[in-house]
Amino acid sequence: MLDAPNSRQPRNSLRLQTQAKALRTVHTLTELKDALTWAQNHALAVLPLGEGSNVVLQPQLNALVLVIKLLGREKLNETDGHVTLRIGAGENWHALVTWSLEQGYYGLENLALIPGTVGAAPIQNIGAYGCELAPFVTAVHSRYCRDGSALSLSREECGFGYRDSVFKQRLADQLVITHVDLQLAKQPAVNTQYPALQSAIEAAGQANNATPQNVYDAVVALRRARLPDPAIEPNAGSFFKNPVVPQDLAVALQQQYPGIPVFPVNQQQRKLAAAWLIEQAGWKGQRLGGVGIHSGHALVLVNYGANSGPAILALAAKIQASVAQKFAVQLEIEPRIYGALA
Repeated sequence: MLDAPNSRQPRNSLRLQTQAKALRTVHTLTELKDALTWAQNHALAVLPLGEGSNVVLQPQLNALVLVIKLLGREKLNETDGHVTLRIGAGENWHALVTWSLEQGYYGLENLALIPGTVGAAPIQNIGAYGCELAPFVTAVHSRYCRDGSALSLSREECGFGYRDSVFKQRLADQLVITHVDLQLAKQPAVNTQYPALQSAIEAAGQANNATPQNVYDAVVALRRARLPDPAIEPNAGSFFKNPVVPQDLAVALQQQYPGIPVFPVNQQQRKLAAAWLIEQAGWKGQRLGGVGIHSGHALVLVNYGANSGPAILALAAKIQASVAQKFAVQLEIEPRIYGALA
């Protein structure tokens, strides 16, 4: 049975008003197969949606929106050093991080409080505070939208990159992720190399004896202090990727702007801080109509009442043009934009 497609409750963290042709919530693989068959019979594209925390939706979607509620946490394998888990795509990501730490399964602490579901995590290869999802993934399980047939991909086949994967490239909009297999450590180990996290750990007097719980607590505190709560100020988190540029451009920018943050990627490339570029271009705290840039974090675009995907994207385009003109750097939007389905 289809859900009411004209519900006025936005199912995205930007609270953009969007009307889809049809809407269905799926709790089982059988319900998913039925929904995909229905979409094919009605010649509709399929748009899987978790918690809508990393998307920009256009006002009209000629699509069946699938709200993914596939749950479950299954232990596949366990050794003295590691445990492999199969997690349902509809599980809340932060709840999984919290649960895994409680179980004594370590590694995800730096990724605490990232909004969204487990199924969305590999699409974006979520990352924060010096850590990415990719090293923990052993497999991603999915179904083709076109016919419901199964496809499982290994970590290598997922093509993970910086905020990127095969699910955003070659297989974009072709799959519904159903489960993700993760391998976590059973021996405590911490990653505190990211400067802001390192400073927080040192300030707490934990520099020489930090535990995974300490890292988790520090990351949660940092995110809550720096990023606005989408329930209060509608946003999609970081709106732009940190740009990766040729080394010679980074060197030239450092000569012109000595305070610019630059991070090594490889011998030929460097990563710049998008928030710094946006702030230096004068955008932090600015508003344009019903949308704006958060006063506390230049990477966060906020819907202050526009209720319009095009309004958000128009502001993003102005920011991109301004940064390109000032620094000769092109910013890339991080959230998925569903406009081709409109």
